[in-house]
Amino acid sequence: MSITKQDVSVTAAVLSTADSERMFGADVNATGVQPVWIEVRNGTSQPLSLLRTGSDPDYFSPLEVAWPLHSWFDGRTNDRIDEWFNRQGFRNPIPPGETRSGVVFTNPDRGTKLLNVDLLGNLSLIALTLFLKVPDDAGDPSFSRPLFAYPASAITDYQDLASLRSALERLPCCATDATGQTSEDPLNGIAIGDIDDFGAAMVRRSYRRNQKAFDNAQYVFGRIPDAVLRKQAQAGAPATWIRAWRAPLSFGGRPVYVLQVGRPVGGRFAASSVAPVLHENVDEARNLVVQDCMYSEGLETLGFVGGVGPTAHRQERATLGGARYFTDGLRAVMFFVTRPLSLSDLEILDWEPYVNPHGAPTSKEVKHAHE
Repeated sequence: MSITKQDVSVTAAVLSTADSERMFGADVNATGVQPVWIEVRNGTSQPLSLLRTGSDPDYFSPLEVAWPLHSWFDGRTNDRIDEWFNRQGFRNPIPPGETRSGVVFTNPDRGTKLLNVDLLGNLSLIALTLFLKVPDDAGDPSFSRPLFAYPASAITDYQDLASLRSALERLPCCATDATGQTSEDPLNGIAIGDIDDFGAAMVRRSYRRNQKAFDNAQYVFGRIPDAVLRKQAQAGAPATWIRAWRAPLSFGGRPVYVLQVGRPVGGRFAASSVAPVLHENVDEARNLVVQDCMYSEGLETLGFVGGVGPTAHRQERATLGGARYFTDGLRAVMFFVTRPLSLSDLEILDWEPYVNPHGAPTSKEVKHAHE
């Protein structure tokens, strides 16, 4: 796939297992690494540098990937392996008028990989986002489903914040089961903006697309999640998830996604071999995502609306899957734009006052900190 922006052209592709074996002489993908080939043509008048952490905050260095291929007793061969991997890795800078290409070693995504390519110049940052097919998943029906899209006639577009707020509060409080009769997990988040802006911001905070079978028990608008993002913890332990559904509404032409934010009982200590049970404090999971979005450089505006319905601690609401949760009943509404932004750019809407009984800062405190 190729994209051009501000006199810079970028072409990228995820390497399949066969591609990796041809290029590196070994199945690098089997080690939990997903190599991505990137070519940058710099048509500007200044040198540029690719920021690998923009593509993956936990990227692997070439020598790190080479290490599992080393032999215990053959130093010369190991040196040649290291030299080869270093030569294949993407190297900075990209001089003006020239083209550079190489491999960035990332963590695996399934089905479709959202790749950020951040190119740093003098007092400038050129941010590009590409959606790349993962070749090894091409024949798997679990990953071939495209993102849901409504026909234009089915979308209601809101032009002012007051009418938007009312529409967001009227959205369902929770997901349901497939029959639409039984309440499931709460819908405690809203993302507004183009999917590449929202997705790019989340990739910067180590969220990756990863939809599992048990996610498909949750239905909104009569369908399973359109996409699921997960933020993996240490050693691959399950952590925060974001299930997303496109809503049949927009704001100023920008898509609206309803989110179900949660984390498992046990958090980062939960067993990864079993389906997770929703942690009862769903507000904490929501607030963690809000803070991640603040640091993502893509969050423009934040507000809170009702719609979930408050449930007190020790009077928890139950789901079909056996989970119980309590909540202040608020949805976090996050407006995303093309990066980069800073924390000082964040606007806090004067909607529902956000008060967290567990000691996190309120929206007014966040706003005051930025004044």
